[in-house]
Amino acid sequence: MIDNYGLIQHMRNDPNMSSEVEVPDYDLAEDLEVSTSTQLRAMAGPLRSTILDLLLERAATVSELASVLGRPKSTVAHHVNVLVNAGMLQVVRTRRVRAIDERYYGRTARLFRVGPIRRPADHRSSVAANPLSEAAAEAVTAHDADELRATLRHARIPEERAREFWAQALVLAQDFAKLPRSGDTVYGFAVALYPTDHPTLPDNGDDTHRRP
Repeated sequence: MIDNYGLIQHMRNDPNMSSEVEVPDYDLAEDLEVSTSTQLRAMAGPLRSTILDLLLERAATVSELASVLGRPKSTVAHHVNVLVNAGMLQVVRTRRVRAIDERYYGRTARLFRVGPIRRPADHRSSVAANPLSEAAAEAVTAHDADELRATLRHARIPEERAREFWAQALVLAQDFAKLPRSGDTVYGFAVALYPTDHPTLPDNGDDTHRRP
Protein backbone atom coordinates (compact mmCIF):
# COMPACT_ATOMS: atom_id res chain seq x y z
CA MET A 1 0.00 0.00 0.00
CA ILE A 2 1.32 3.42 -0.93
CA ASP A 3 1.35 5.90 1.94
CA ASN A 4 3.44 8.82 3.10
CA TYR A 5 4.93 7.16 6.18
CA GLY A 6 8.38 7.03 4.63
CA LEU A 7 8.48 10.72 3.85
CA ILE A 8 7.23 11.59 7.34
CA GLN A 9 10.02 9.46 8.84
CA HIS A 10 12.55 11.22 6.62
CA MET A 11 11.28 14.57 7.84
CA ARG A 12 11.39 13.49 11.48
CA ASN A 13 15.00 12.32 11.15
CA ASP A 14 16.08 15.53 9.42
CA PRO A 15 17.67 17.81 12.08
CA ASN A 16 16.61 20.84 10.06
CA MET A 17 12.95 19.85 10.26
CA SER A 18 11.04 20.28 13.53
CA SER A 19 7.79 18.41 14.15
CA GLU A 20 6.36 21.72 15.34
CA VAL A 21 7.01 23.76 12.19
CA GLU A 22 4.05 24.77 10.11
CA VAL A 23 3.42 22.43 7.22
CA PRO A 24 4.23 22.53 4.44
CA ASP A 25 7.63 24.25 4.56
CA TYR A 26 7.00 26.66 1.67
CA ASP A 27 4.61 29.45 0.81
CA LEU A 28 1.40 28.57 -1.00
CA ALA A 29 -2.10 29.91 -1.46
CA GLU A 30 -4.78 28.75 0.97
CA ASP A 31 -7.08 27.57 -1.81
CA LEU A 32 -7.36 27.43 -5.57
CA GLU A 33 -10.43 26.76 -7.68
CA VAL A 34 -9.92 24.02 -10.27
CA SER A 35 -12.45 23.91 -13.06
CA THR A 36 -10.84 22.64 -16.26
CA SER A 37 -10.81 19.12 -17.62
CA THR A 38 -7.00 19.15 -17.52
CA GLN A 39 -7.00 19.92 -13.80
CA LEU A 40 -9.68 17.35 -13.00
CA ARG A 41 -7.82 14.65 -14.92
CA ALA A 42 -4.66 15.54 -13.03
CA MET A 43 -6.45 15.11 -9.70
CA ALA A 44 -8.21 11.90 -10.75
CA GLY A 45 -5.14 9.65 -10.87
CA PRO A 46 -4.49 7.80 -7.59
CA LEU A 47 -0.70 8.21 -7.88
CA ARG A 48 -1.01 11.94 -8.55
CA SER A 49 -3.45 12.25 -5.65
CA THR A 50 -0.84 10.63 -3.39
CA ILE A 51 1.85 13.00 -4.65
CA LEU A 52 -0.37 15.97 -3.82
CA ASP A 53 -0.95 14.57 -0.33
CA LEU A 54 2.77 14.00 0.25
CA LEU A 55 3.61 17.56 -0.71
CA LEU A 56 1.37 18.84 2.06
CA GLU A 57 4.15 17.56 4.35
CA ARG A 58 6.96 19.52 2.72
CA ALA A 59 8.51 20.22 -0.65
CA ALA A 60 10.21 17.21 -2.19
CA THR A 61 12.27 16.20 -5.22
CA VAL A 62 11.24 13.64 -7.80
CA SER A 63 13.89 11.31 -6.37
CA GLU A 64 12.42 11.55 -2.86
CA LEU A 65 8.90 10.97 -4.12
CA ALA A 66 10.00 8.00 -6.25
CA SER A 67 11.75 6.43 -3.24
CA VAL A 68 8.70 6.75 -1.00
CA LEU A 69 6.23 5.64 -3.68
CA GLY A 70 8.34 2.71 -4.84
CA ARG A 71 8.05 3.85 -8.47
CA PRO A 72 10.67 4.61 -11.12
CA LYS A 73 11.85 8.21 -11.23
CA SER A 74 10.72 8.51 -14.85
CA THR A 75 7.17 7.50 -13.89
CA VAL A 76 7.02 9.93 -10.97
CA ALA A 77 8.56 12.71 -13.08
CA HIS A 78 5.82 12.22 -15.67
CA HIS A 79 3.05 12.54 -13.07
CA VAL A 80 4.74 15.55 -11.45
CA ASN A 81 4.87 17.24 -14.86
CA VAL A 82 1.16 16.54 -15.38
CA LEU A 83 0.42 18.32 -12.10
CA VAL A 84 2.77 21.19 -12.98
CA ASN A 85 1.09 21.65 -16.37
CA ALA A 86 -2.29 21.67 -14.60
CA GLY A 87 -1.11 24.52 -12.37
CA MET A 88 -1.28 22.42 -9.21
CA LEU A 89 2.46 21.97 -8.54
CA GLN A 90 5.38 24.34 -8.90
CA VAL A 91 9.10 24.44 -8.20
CA VAL A 92 9.44 26.13 -4.82
CA ARG A 93 13.26 25.96 -4.50
CA THR A 94 16.35 24.30 -5.96
CA ARG A 95 19.53 22.84 -4.51
CA ARG A 96 22.87 22.32 -6.24
CA VAL A 97 24.10 18.74 -5.84
CA ARG A 98 27.19 17.58 -7.73
CA ALA A 99 26.76 20.14 -10.53
CA ILE A 100 23.06 19.26 -10.87
CA ASP A 101 20.17 21.47 -9.77
CA GLU A 102 17.65 19.44 -7.79
CA ARG A 103 14.15 20.83 -8.02
CA TYR A 104 11.88 20.79 -4.98
CA TYR A 105 8.22 20.70 -5.87
CA GLY A 106 5.33 22.02 -3.82
CA ARG A 107 1.62 22.56 -4.24
CA THR A 108 0.28 25.84 -5.58
CA ALA A 109 -2.48 25.79 -2.93
CA ARG A 110 -3.24 24.02 0.31
CA LEU A 111 -6.77 23.22 -0.87
CA PHE A 112 -8.00 22.62 -4.41
CA ARG A 113 -11.71 23.46 -4.69
CA VAL A 114 -13.66 22.02 -7.59
CA GLY A 115 -15.60 24.91 -9.11
CA PRO A 116 -18.01 25.09 -12.06
CA ILE A 117 -16.58 22.77 -14.68
CA ARG A 118 -15.41 24.47 -17.87
CA ARG A 119 -15.55 21.85 -20.62
CA PRO A 120 -15.16 22.06 -24.39
CA ALA A 121 -18.47 22.18 -26.26
CA ASP A 122 -18.09 18.57 -27.42
CA HIS A 123 -17.15 17.23 -23.97
CA ARG A 124 -19.56 14.46 -22.93
CA SER A 125 -18.22 12.92 -19.76
CA SER A 126 -16.94 13.97 -16.36
CA VAL A 127 -13.34 13.27 -15.37
CA ALA A 128 -13.62 14.30 -11.73
CA ALA A 129 -12.41 11.83 -9.14
CA ASN A 130 -14.72 10.81 -6.32
CA PRO A 131 -12.90 11.43 -3.02
CA LEU A 132 -15.50 9.37 -1.13
CA SER A 133 -14.73 6.30 -3.23
CA GLU A 134 -11.02 6.70 -2.49
CA ALA A 135 -11.70 7.22 1.22
CA ALA A 136 -13.99 4.18 1.35
CA ALA A 137 -11.33 1.98 -0.22
CA GLU A 138 -8.67 3.28 2.18
CA ALA A 139 -10.93 2.73 5.19
CA VAL A 140 -11.61 -0.98 4.60
CA THR A 141 -8.71 -2.15 6.77
CA ALA A 142 -9.59 0.27 9.57
CA HIS A 143 -13.24 -0.84 9.43
CA ASP A 144 -12.28 -4.52 9.65
CA ALA A 145 -10.04 -3.73 12.64
CA ASP A 146 -12.81 -1.69 14.30
CA GLU A 147 -10.61 1.41 14.14
CA LEU A 148 -12.78 3.49 11.82
CA ARG A 149 -14.17 6.73 13.22
CA ALA A 150 -17.00 7.78 10.91
CA THR A 151 -20.50 9.16 10.97
CA LEU A 152 -23.23 9.89 8.43
CA ARG A 153 -26.11 12.32 8.94
CA HIS A 154 -28.90 13.70 6.73
CA ALA A 155 -30.64 17.07 6.99
CA ARG A 156 -33.15 18.84 4.74
CA ILE A 157 -31.74 22.36 4.45
CA PRO A 158 -31.75 25.18 1.87
CA GLU A 159 -28.94 25.41 -0.66
CA GLU A 160 -27.53 28.56 0.96
CA ARG A 161 -27.26 26.80 4.33
CA ALA A 162 -25.52 23.88 2.63
CA ARG A 163 -22.94 26.28 1.17
CA GLU A 164 -22.39 27.89 4.57
CA PHE A 165 -21.94 24.53 6.28
CA TRP A 166 -19.55 23.32 3.58
CA ALA A 167 -17.40 26.42 4.11
CA GLN A 168 -17.14 25.47 7.80
CA ALA A 169 -16.26 21.89 6.89
CA LEU A 170 -13.44 23.09 4.61
CA VAL A 171 -11.99 25.13 7.47
CA LEU A 172 -11.89 21.96 9.59
CA ALA A 173 -10.22 20.06 6.75
CA GLN A 174 -7.64 22.82 6.43
CA ASP A 175 -6.94 22.68 10.17
CA PHE A 176 -6.37 18.92 9.89
CA ALA A 177 -3.93 19.38 7.00
CA LYS A 178 -1.96 21.98 9.00
CA LEU A 179 -1.38 19.76 12.06
CA PRO A 180 2.33 19.28 12.90
CA ARG A 181 3.52 15.85 11.76
CA SER A 182 4.51 13.31 14.43
CA GLY A 183 3.64 9.79 15.56
CA ASP A 184 3.79 6.63 13.47
CA THR A 185 0.38 6.51 11.75
CA VAL A 186 -0.95 8.44 8.77
CA TYR A 187 -4.66 9.19 9.30
CA GLY A 188 -7.17 9.99 6.61
CA PHE A 189 -9.84 12.64 7.09
CA ALA A 190 -12.81 12.62 4.71
CA VAL A 191 -15.61 15.17 4.59
CA ALA A 192 -18.41 15.48 2.05
CA LEU A 193 -21.71 17.22 1.45
CA TYR A 194 -24.01 16.02 -1.32
CA PRO A 195 -27.72 15.95 -2.31
CA THR A 196 -29.57 12.65 -1.80
CA ASP A 197 -32.98 10.99 -2.24
CA HIS A 198 -33.18 10.31 1.49
CA PRO A 199 -36.80 10.40 2.78
CA THR A 200 -37.94 13.35 4.89
CA LEU A 201 -40.95 14.26 7.00
CA PRO A 202 -43.28 17.05 5.79
CA ASP A 203 -43.07 20.48 7.35
CA ASN A 204 -44.99 21.01 10.58
CA GLY A 205 -47.10 23.58 8.73
CA ASP A 206 -48.57 20.94 6.42
CA ASP A 207 -52.34 20.99 7.20
CA THR A 208 -52.72 17.28 6.51
CA HIS A 209 -50.36 16.40 9.36
CA ARG A 210 -51.45 18.82 12.09
CA ARG A 211 -52.54 17.43 15.39
CA PRO A 212 -56.33 17.77 16.06
